[in-house]
Amino acid sequence: MVLLRGVDARGLLFFTNYGSRKGRELAHRPWAAVAFYWPQLHRQVRVEGRVRRLSAAESDAYFASRPREARLAAWASDQSKPLPSRAVLMARYRAARSRFTGGAVPRPPYWGGFLLVPDAFEFWAGRPHRLHDRVRYTRRAGRWRRERLAP
Repeated sequence: MVLLRGVDARGLLFFTNYGSRKGRELAHRPWAAVAFYWPQLHRQVRVEGRVRRLSAAESDAYFASRPREARLAAWASDQSKPLPSRAVLMARYRAARSRFTGGAVPRPPYWGGFLLVPDAFEFWAGRPHRLHDRVRYTRRAGRWRRERLAP
């Protein structure tokens, strides 16, 4: 799971630890899909596409916008790796807080952003009797193609 932190003309932006499970998987196979689901509205949007790292400058800018405590937590957490105890995590957090007392908290070299460049969008609208509406848009050679899918 990631938090979507931006959308622009290029695609969808999110940030994480490059050494986390998702970071390692994206380095190995740079394709992803995201789903936005609103159960009360019976709606879903799925986006699929190639993923690439954002520039260091973009990652730095976003990292600097985060609360100080979240920046310190990025230094303290070896995300997705086994942790002997909560006490170890808190000791790492206190060490990071001491290390950066009174100064800026720079972005760790193992943390940054990704951009998902959409190749497909699928829109789902729930209907009675499972006769849902599904419409998919796919990009081929720079052009978008629309097709209706069976539920």
